[in-house]
Order: sequence, then structure tokens, then C-alpha cells
Amino acid sequence: MPIRTRLLLLILSILFPAFVVATLAVWSVYQEQRGAEVAGMEQAAQALALLADRELLGSEAVLRTLAVAPAMESGDFRELHAYIRRAVPADANVVVMDLDGRLLLNSRLPYGSELTPDSSALMDARRKAGPDATVVSNLFLSPNAGRYKVALQIPVKIAGRLRYYLAMGIDAQRLVPMLEQQGLPPTWLVSLADRDGIVIARSREASTYVGKQVRAALRSKILAGIDVGTHDGMTLNGTRTMSFFNRGPMSGWTVILSIPASEMRRPAIIAAASLAALVIGVLALAVIGARWYARRTAVPIEMLRQAAEGLGRGEPVAAFASGMAEADAVSAALAGASRQIRDNKAELERKVAEAVAAAERAQRALLQGQKLEALGRLTAGIAHDFNNILQTLSGALQLIPLTDDRARVQALAATCLKAIARATSLTGQMRSFGMVQDARLETVAPQAAVKNALAMLGNALPGNVALALDMPDSLWPVTVDPLQMELALLNLVINARDAMPSGGRVQLQLANETLADVRHGLSPGDYVRIALADTGTGMSPETLARALEPFFTTKAVDKGTGLGLPQAYGFAAQSNGTLVLHSEPGAGTTVTIWLPRAADEAAVAASARGDALTLPPALAGLVLFVEDDPLVRETMLAALHTAGFDVVAAASGEEALAVLESGQPVRQVFSDIVMPGAIGGVELARIVLTRYPEVHIVLATGYTDSRVNLPGVRLLAKPYDIAELFQALRQG
Repeated sequence: MPIRTRLLLLILSILFPAFVVATLAVWSVYQEQRGAEVAGMEQAAQALALLADRELLGSEAVLRTLAVAPAMESGDFRELHAYIRRAVPADANVVVMDLDGRLLLNSRLPYGSELTPDSSALMDARRKAGPDATVVSNLFLSPNAGRYKVALQIPVKIAGRLRYYLAMGIDAQRLVPMLEQQGLPPTWLVSLADRDGIVIARSREASTYVGKQVRAALRSKILAGIDVGTHDGMTLNGTRTMSFFNRGPMSGWTVILSIPASEMRRPAIIAAASLAALVIGVLALAVIGARWYARRTAVPIEMLRQAAEGLGRGEPVAAFASGMAEADAVSAALAGASRQIRDNKAELERKVAEAVAAAERAQRALLQGQKLEALGRLTAGIAHDFNNILQTLSGALQLIPLTDDRARVQALAATCLKAIARATSLTGQMRSFGMVQDARLETVAPQAAVKNALAMLGNALPGNVALALDMPDSLWPVTVDPLQMELALLNLVINARDAMPSGGRVQLQLANETLADVRHGLSPGDYVRIALADTGTGMSPETLARALEPFFTTKAVDKGTGLGLPQAYGFAAQSNGTLVLHSEPGAGTTVTIWLPRAADEAAVAASARGDALTLPPALAGLVLFVEDDPLVRETMLAALHTAGFDVVAAASGEEALAVLESGQPVRQVFSDIVMPGAIGGVELARIVLTRYPEVHIVLATGYTDSRVNLPGVRLLAKPYDIAELFQALRQG
């Protein structure tokens, strides 16, 4: 058959079915497009209604947090007023009502101001919804602010009994960006109306139409309780539209999505254009098919050329069947040559790989030997230093019973204290720290503060997590609270540890950096940058957005309080710096703290070890000393008795709790943290803070992986100075 006849039949076989399919497809597309447009608009209205409810859920979450505040439970409205002003954005106000709807507190007004009656009609909604529901108001005009607002109210139960109603007023203007930022076409209009059909927010010209009623026909559907539907009519500014409305399940507000009627007719035009495009496409395919068929006889030769070029580049060549016997034979020969070349290459690569593997094994053996040699030198050096310290202690303690000269005894005791100080420095015991109430700022060298906390940071990490330090000696001084700085570093290291359950690496890096322009909200100037990076699981964008919120945590209830990162952020802000988070799922987390350079030089911290011990004045009240080690307990009981303290001892947290429950007049509790039994030092401190808030607490430890976030609790590191202990007890 001639090739022209073949091409004609091919074109006809393509065009005829294509025209039939095009005719049917246009009608189907028109019908489906019309239905899809309506369904899509209904889903968009539903999504916008849920989005409005989600905005209210955020305010409800804030109210739930305020409802469990200690000041709310104790009825201390002055403290609650101050707490709300700190925690709630300035454009929102929170009110507390009694069960009859009388205002008890308004965060917008100064505490003690005269309170005007509530204008939100929340109590009317409350009577309809019942005492335990969350209720949302309609739009109202606030007499205090002079602006349109809406309100959200929740019940507050204390000890299982309904005591108050807690409500938050939200400016209606805050809801406008939610509608404006949905990326809708500029000709579309989104309105949010309350249960009475009053406009709360609008994506365009909100200031003009907020507070006005929607069109009467649409308002009648809203008042009739219709939750979902469509409406053909006009907007308030006179535009003919087709509207889709949906009522939010939580708020009862209605979202109205209005689209110009002309745009709803657009699918038919698109369908006609689709038909033209389909016809042009079919013709193009017919031409392409004809050309392909005409060139088909040249394809085997082109394939042989490509196979020869691939063989020259060392690529594998496969035989092909084209129907042309000569071309197929050459293709088979090329494929055979390709296999032979590939086999020879594989053999050569195998021999090279064996040689490389042997060299790598030798290199690893050399490195392992070098590491063992370095480890041996390190352990020998530590053993040498400790032997010297132990020799000093042993000699001094053996000489004390052999002399009656008090001055000589005191000199030997001072020598022992110096040896202990050297041992403390060598082992890197953590310094004492506690939750900071009032800032105690000092100008310090950052490298000194990090070195003081380095052993504590290492002890907080398990054996499968490595801690790497990159810290130059020429860092600028900073003005900070050193205790807060150490606690911030500890919290960041513990968070990094928890993000690496299978082990990993923590990198702590300090550097000087000069900002030439505004960055992260910081003014241009000199800063010390502290960056702590881990190789853990990282955070999702949702978690990262809330990571600095107080009390937010992804850990189990008994595994974290959600105060670690907020404490570090608070430390940075208190030091006139900032904290920046960067994290990606599976790529780890980097926390960067920026601290401004101090104008003064760093102060040199003086050590108290080895100084003469001064006994404190006798104090009234009983000290409960909790220590499981009998030698430490015996020594410290004698020291406390000598200093004039009235002391009772306990060997465990359970014994200490029994003493407290016996009614003895305990004024202070001094306890070790790590103890056997179910009640350790931290658990005992929490019980004392809850049941005996008037009792002062001092904790001591040589090592713990527990995070101590307890207000008013002083922490001492073993070995601690007796004078330091006396000072901590005197402060109680």
C-alpha cells in the first residue's frame, strides 16, 4: 500500500473519533463545570465559616489558660488583672463576671475603676446555651472603646463548682484581615454576619458596612435558621451577585461569599474555548502523526547511530527489533560488545575497590590507635591530678589529729578546702542556680559563664549524645544574670537531648558579631551570638510557630512543663537581646541567642572556697535536712547544730514527708535531689510548694537530669560551701 494512502487513513482514523469525542466532551464539561463551580463555592463558604470559628477557638484557648491561673483560683483579682494585661494582646480586653452577669474585672480599665454594665448580651446567650457551654455574642458597640466588638465567654469552675464567667472582647476590625488575606479574586466579596444578620467584617470597604444589616431577603434566611444555601440578589453596594452562605457551627455566624453573576456564566465561554483548543490539538496531532509515519523508515538507522555513540561513552547498549533485518543484526553485535566492555569494567572496578578498602582499613586502624593513645594520656593526666588532690587531703587529715596547735589545724583545714576546690574545678561540678525572681545583672565574660556551666551541660546529656564547643577567648563582655544564663543553656541542652532519643550531636558556638542593619528586631551594633544546634528530629512549622509560648509542649504530661524555651527567650529579652529559632523536620533545630555587648569590662568573680567560715546568727524555726548518704548527713547535721540551727534529719523523701505531715513546725527544707525511693528532691519540693507554701526550700545535688523550674527554690551544687548553705538558709 502506498505511503500516502497509509497517511490518509491514519489522519481520518484520528480526526473522526476526535470530533465525536470533542462534541460529547463540550456538553459534559459544561454540565460538570457548572456543578463544580457551585460545589466549589459552597465548600469555600464552609471553609471560611470554619476559619472564622478557628479564630474564636484561639481566643477560647487563651481564656481556658486564664481560667486555670492561680490568681483566678485564689480570687486575687488584682494579681489576675496584672496577669491578664501581661498575657493578652492590647487590642483585646478580658472581663470576669459573676453568675448573675455583674462585672467583677475589666482588663482594659485600671484595676478598681468603676465598671459599666456589660453591653455584649452574653448572658442572654448564656441562658439559651446553658451554664457549661462556650457562648459567642452578636456584634455590639462597646461603650468604653467606642468600637464595634464581639465577645466570647466560657465558664470557670474551681474545685468542680461553677464560680465565674470569663469573657474576651475582640475588635471586629481584627476579623477583617482574616477575610482580606484569603487570596480571593478582587471582584469577589466575603462578608461575616452575626446571628441577627448584622455585618461583623467584610473583605472590602469594611469600615463603611460593619454594623449594617445585610439585604432583607438574605437576612430573612439567616433569621430563619438556614445554615447552608445560595442566594441570588445584590450586595449592599448594589452589585448583582450569586451568594453562597454557610453558618459556623461554633459561633452561629454566617459567612457570605458573593460572586458577580457575570463570572458564574464564565464556564460556558471556557467550554467553547476548550472545543476550539481541542479541534486545533487534533489537527496538530494528525500532522505530527503523518510526519512520524513518513520518517519511520529512518528510525532504525538513527537508533544504530545512538547505540554506537553510547558504546563509545561506555554506556550499556541493548538490542532492539525494528523489523529491518540488517539493522537488527548490527544492533545485536553492538549489544554483545557492550556486555563484554561492561564485564571488563566491572572486574577492574572490583579490584580497585578491594585495594581502596584495604587502604581504608589500615587508616581506620591507625586512627583507632591514635584515639586510644590520646584517651590513655587524658585518663592518666586526670588520675595524676586526682592522686595529687587525694594525697593533699590524706596528708592534711592525718596531720590534724597529731597537732594541738589550733592555728596549725586551721591551716591544714584551709589546705583541705583548697584541695576540694581544685577537685570541684577538675570534675566540673555545676554551680548553684535557681529560678530568678528579680534580675541580678552582672557584666561578665561569656566564655567564663559557659565554662562554669559546661560540666552541668555534659551531665544533662546521655552517653549517646556528643557535646561540641566552639568558643574563642576574645568574646566581648555582656551584662546578664549569670544564673539565668546557665539555666537557659541547660534548658536548651535538655530540649536538644529530648529531640535525639537515638543519640546525636549538640554544637554550642559563641562568636562576636556586628550587625550593620536591623535584624531580628535588634538595632545595629555589637552583639555576642550564642548558637546551640542539634541533629534531632526538628519541629514542624506548626510546632515552631508555638514553641516560645509558655506552657506549650509536645511532650507527655509528666515529661515537660513547656517552660524551657520561654525561659531562655525571657532571659534573652531581659538582657536586651533576643532568641531566634530555626528548625525543619528531620534536619534538627538551631537556637540562637543574641546578647548586646556591654559598655563595661567584665568583672572577675571571686571564689569563696578556702575563706574562713563565719557562723550565722541563730535563727528561729526548724530545718528539715533530707539526705540519703549517712556520712554527708552526719557531717552536715553537726555543722548545722554548730551554727545554731534547730535541725531534724530524714534519710529519704518519704521520711521527710512524714515529718511534715506530723505537724512539726518546719520552717525550711534542705534536701538532696537524687535519692532512692519514689519521692526525690524535686518531687518533694513540688509537694512542699503545694501543701506548705510558707516553707522555704533549698535543694542540693551533684548530678541530676531533672529540670528544676520551681519558683522560690534555691539550688546548691555539691560540693557546696557550708557558708553558702548558711547564707541560703538565712535568706529563708
